[in-house]
Amino acid sequence: MLDFKEELNKFKPILEVDRIEEALQSNEIKDVLDLLTHITKTIESKPKSKE
Repeated sequence: MLDFKEELNKFKPILEVDRIEEALQSNEIKDVLDLLTHITKTIESKPKSKE
């Protein structure tokens, strides 16, 4: 039978997973910046109504 506590103590995360997480997080920031840039351009290109 498996001793789960013993197996968990043996566990070591793969280094590649850390690199993947970092890449994904940096992509998320880029995505947010792209969205903000798009929103800003959209707002600026709309004709202003006369009040």
